[in-house]
Amino acid sequence: MALDAPLNSLGFAKPPAQTRVVVAMSGGVDSSVVAAELAAQGYDVVGVTLQLYDHGAALAKKGACCAGRDIHDARRVAEAMGFPHYVLDYENTFREAVIDEFADSYLAGATPVPCIRCNERVKFKDLLETAKDLDADCMATGHYIQRRIGDAGPELHSAADPVRDQSYFLFSTTPAQLDYLRFPLGHLATKAETRALAQRHGLGVADKPDSQDICFVPNGDYASVIEKLRPGAADPGEIVHADGRVLGEHRGVIHYTVGQRRGLGLGGLAEPLYVVKLDVEARRVIVGPKEMLSTRIVPVREINWLGDLPFTSRDEWHLGVKVRSTRPPREAVIRPVSATEAEVELIVAEEGVAPGQACVFYANEGSRVFGGGWIHRG
Repeated sequence: MALDAPLNSLGFAKPPAQTRVVVAMSGGVDSSVVAAELAAQGYDVVGVTLQLYDHGAALAKKGACCAGRDIHDARRVAEAMGFPHYVLDYENTFREAVIDEFADSYLAGATPVPCIRCNERVKFKDLLETAKDLDADCMATGHYIQRRIGDAGPELHSAADPVRDQSYFLFSTTPAQLDYLRFPLGHLATKAETRALAQRHGLGVADKPDSQDICFVPNGDYASVIEKLRPGAADPGEIVHADGRVLGEHRGVIHYTVGQRRGLGLGGLAEPLYVVKLDVEARRVIVGPKEMLSTRIVPVREINWLGDLPFTSRDEWHLGVKVRSTRPPREAVIRPVSATEAEVELIVAEEGVAPGQACVFYANEGSRVFGGGWIHRG
């Protein structure tokens, strides 16, 4: 192959037919379109779907990824487009790397984001290694995020469609992983374009609804899942005002999250009260006025840094940060404590900053993602 051969759409200096790409297929429309598009372009596509929990239990469940129906849908797409498809049993890996920590951190009063841990510890770790074992040149996913080549190598950027952007959930993608990964949907302006591509390829999943739930938490009922995983976690206890007054009894700490106002069962009070802290060991739900939720200093650890210069090469980084996936980046000063720890100072206080959530770093101008870390109590 000539050194000056043009790059194909995945960035390799060889024809698509000589470029093997493993596509992580969840059975949804996004990853199905990625696989179909690459197959139609002539790439050597191999589809892989992860079975992340009991297949029998999954068959009866709707609205979540990687269930039995989704495995079937992924297989149908592979058959229609004429490429091989494999299902890998990752149930034990998923439980150990994602579900157990989810349960433990929730019980510790944190608000975990298991989808990030799944990307970090399963999809972009074990599955990525499987792709390399299959001699693939790269691995592609249906995530809405962009990978661009900068002066210092691959960079992570927000998706073109801010409504679909998944950068918050992918902040822990390492430079080495980013070198191997491809995100073919990140440049699309709307989800409608993705569905139009699915229809063009005649895919049965073209009108399939998007998954809304965490895959192992049907209907968003966290508490019932935690109860099954950790019996006794729903023991009742006291609801206590921040000033020490006992206001009532709760039905288990796992039913509450920091920032919650509704469903406290505290009627007849002069002021609206919010959950400001969960004291799991004492089985207490601490409530207080809204201003107690405001935070400016956020301790962050397990930082994955994606800047060109080392994280500790500066005393301060002036960037935007997201402390929740649904909020826009806010101006902040990030002060490194070590290569993986920092104190983040928000220029304007945020409400409901909860341990266990991610704090993701963004350029103040442009779309670049500089990584992020996990919020803890300090």
